[in-house]
Amino acid sequence: MNTEIKKYDFKGGLPLEFEIIDLQDLFQKSKEIISAPHRNNFYHILRIQRATATHSVDFNPIKLTANSVLFVPRDCVHAFDTESDYRGKVLLFTDDFFCKNQNDHQFLQANVLYNDIYGITQIQLNPPCELSGILGDMETEFSMPTDTAQHDILRNLLHNFLLIAERVKYKQGFKRLNAGTDLDYLILFKDLLEKNFRKEKLVSKYISDLNVTENRLNKATTLILDKTPKQMINERVLLEARRLLAHDHTSIKEIAYELGFNEPTNFIKYFRKHIQNTPSEFRKKYRSDRSESIIYTVKFTFSHFYYSCSFV
Repeated sequence: MNTEIKKYDFKGGLPLEFEIIDLQDLFQKSKEIISAPHRNNFYHILRIQRATATHSVDFNPIKLTANSVLFVPRDCVHAFDTESDYRGKVLLFTDDFFCKNQNDHQFLQANVLYNDIYGITQIQLNPPCELSGILGDMETEFSMPTDTAQHDILRNLLHNFLLIAERVKYKQGFKRLNAGTDLDYLILFKDLLEKNFRKEKLVSKYISDLNVTENRLNKATTLILDKTPKQMINERVLLEARRLLAHDHTSIKEIAYELGFNEPTNFIKYFRKHIQNTPSEFRKKYRSDRSESIIYTVKFTFSHFYYSCSFV
């Protein structure tokens, strides 16, 4: 029987799609589940007080450090460290919780903390830091009985937390891309690519949908990322292919069809051209390398959301 990468929705039945959980409690109740590679349709903020762990996000091992905050975007494939000692809190929230209008959606998309243009964000909390105080305020408010004001209070605190976290990131040497037409076109292209990369791999289709010339789009992506639109399309397709090959037991034939290839042989040729391994070789090598460094048991007998046992 095939086993797919598990994707979890936010736990149902709660008054708000917002949670703050102690990391030690989460591990005691759900370690085997959260240490398996998985996707979530919600955002994570890991407030690390102390840790000896490496958090995996889309093949990127991120060494967690004491007094830091890690921001994990929605829909990426990530896994908690099995041989770990996470100390701190994890804050979880959804688009529905945060976004009252289109401006809120745009804020989350443009925010450097969750924008994959900038990679995965980890910031250090060098005291004194306002973020610790805001997190404490959120914990206090979250522990109170739910009333009509709680959603707005928590959302406003979260908004301030994200704004100040961005400020901290800038102070720690981060350089944001300059706003302008090129960045606008890049963001529009990336959003469209995310929706359509499985079925559409031709640059011509994207420039038609964006109503922009190929030269104009190429100028934007090359100037900002030093990548052509075609390179970006290939990278997105290959990321999904690597995710499925590494973490999913679906057959290579099924993966090829899922990614929009008419024939498995076309997928094999495409993958080998860019990765220098066939899909089978990549899958075997990744799992062999992982088994040598991490011994873990994945149990896929859970039919409920993976946080369900920890959110009770």
